[in-house]
Amino acid sequence: MHFPDLDPVAFSWGPLVLRWYALAYMAGILLGWQYIVRLGRRDDLWQDTAPYSEIHVDDFVLWATVSIIIGGRLGYVLFYNPSYYLAYPAAIPAVWEGGMSFHGGLAGVLVASLLFTRRHTLPLLSWADVVAAAAPIGLFFGRISNFINAELWGRPTSLPWGIIFPNGGPEPRHPSQLYEAGLEGLVLFAVIAFGIYRLHLLKTPGRVTSLFLMGYGIARFMVEWVREPDEQLGFIMGTLTMGQVLSLPLILLGIVIFWISRQNASATQ
Repeated sequence: MHFPDLDPVAFSWGPLVLRWYALAYMAGILLGWQYIVRLGRRDDLWQDTAPYSEIHVDDFVLWATVSIIIGGRLGYVLFYNPSYYLAYPAAIPAVWEGGMSFHGGLAGVLVASLLFTRRHTLPLLSWADVVAAAAPIGLFFGRISNFINAELWGRPTSLPWGIIFPNGGPEPRHPSQLYEAGLEGLVLFAVIAFGIYRLHLLKTPGRVTSLFLMGYGIARFMVEWVREPDEQLGFIMGTLTMGQVLSLPLILLGIVIFWISRQNASATQ
């Protein structure tokens, strides 16, 4: 099937242009903000009460926004196209031209969370847990906007739902953006929500964070098998893509945090 007639510009008025990509970031941050607030209001989900206040969540919105943009952009520059930006460093701040990395954005949020929790004397693992619980919301909207932009498409396929993308050549390709929206967004959100509301994972700091890191890392690694590698990079170490290489440390980090969480839980019993 051919790619639907989708305009990446959601709204324009004279020189003012608002793209779906920007709206995706806004939706992810705002809905994630409200979700973290709701989790904090449910004392039954915590060992005693939520270790943060709504004011903390409100304050962190700006921290999260800045860290996602800076981290995501620097991650793309360093991981996906360093030679180009070394030759044209003035293009690094031009985020409107495209080029963001989830792994870089995640690193930015982790640094922001570390600084924020130190400043406000909040437990790092519990704070990371609620941020991780909300992260799939942003991932879902981000991948949908990738599809609307007809970017980051998959490898050629003969499956009936293959899509002929405008810049992807004449052959149908996997709609890998929609695969990621489903796995990294909807499925991961549902799994984490089940863990929070049914298994009470927030009562053990670090469990939700480890679940998110391992879940995202595995989902991303799987989808990368059918996603077209970045043109300027190609394959790494034979058959792996940069997305797969960067996802392996996330899975390992998730395992480490789970072990730390388990050790901390045993020490308090």
